[in-house]
Amino acid sequence: MLWTTWISLGGLMGMTGVAAGAFGAHALKTRVDADLLVVFETAARYQMYHAMAVVCLGLLASRIDQSMIQVSGFSFLAGTMIFSGSLYALVLTGNRSLGAITPIGGALLIFGWLMLAVVAMRASFGQ
Repeated sequence: MLWTTWISLGGLMGMTGVAAGAFGAHALKTRVDADLLVVFETAARYQMYHAMAVVCLGLLASRIDQSMIQVSGFSFLAGTMIFSGSLYALVLTGNRSLGAITPIGGALLIFGWLMLAVVAMRASFGQ
């Protein structure tokens, strides 16, 4: 995947993260319980963190080994969709069993960060 694609995907993730945050802060504020609003805000916050991470991956991909960056990037994308997506769905549907899926997304996000660390270490040792 081209480095510009990663930056574009990060931008789209950021855009939808801001939209989700605004939706939660304004449209959901009076429609869901406070505990569910916190869950929605967590989903938007993690989406924004990982949007920035994907943009940074794009910047790195223009300079260093792209194969490892792709693993990290796809982990961030899938992890965000599963983690944030399951939390958004939980809040919007009221189906708390959707929270059982969330840790899978969290594990993918953690793996993405690990792969990013590996990329940096390999680059610093010239491999």
